[in-house]
Formats: sequence, C-alpha cells, structure tokens
Amino acid sequence: MCMTVVLYARRKGWPLTRATVDLRHEKVHAKDCAECETREGRVDRIESRMELEGGLSDEQYTRLLEISERCPIKKTLISEIVIVAK
Repeated sequence: MCMTVVLYARRKGWPLTRATVDLRHEKVHAKDCAECETREGRVDRIESRMELEGGLSDEQYTRLLEISERCPIKKTLISEIVIVAK
C-alpha cells in the first residue's frame, strides 16, 4: 500500500514525506467475523492503519487514502487465492 501511495504522490508532485502502514494479523472464527463472507472455520483477519506525513492538503490526504485501496497487493489479499502444486 505504501509504495502505491508514494509513487502516486511523487507523480503528482505532492509533499508526501513519509508513508507507513501498521498491520495486525489474527485468525478468527468465521462466525465471529461480522465483515467476513465465510461462515465456517477460521479466517485470516488483517487490520491496517496507514499514516501519511508531509504538508498535504485535506484533499490530497483523502485522495492518497483512496489510492491505497487500489494497491495490487491489497487486491490480491482480498481476492480468492488458489494455489496449484505441479
């Protein structure tokens, strides 16, 4: 997420000086997870918190948070993953 945000800000010439993401991972029972589609077994739950530093306007800050949602890594993690052994 950080790399996507940093590259976008750099391309726009925005004054982003630092971007950090803190992640917290846990396995939870699916039945206890309100935001999960899976209802059986356990699921991986990752909480993320992004901090952006620099002289950003409110609009720039909000836009960078929106851009972080489009990160290819995040998209991969929230999609169905199939691993095929060969």
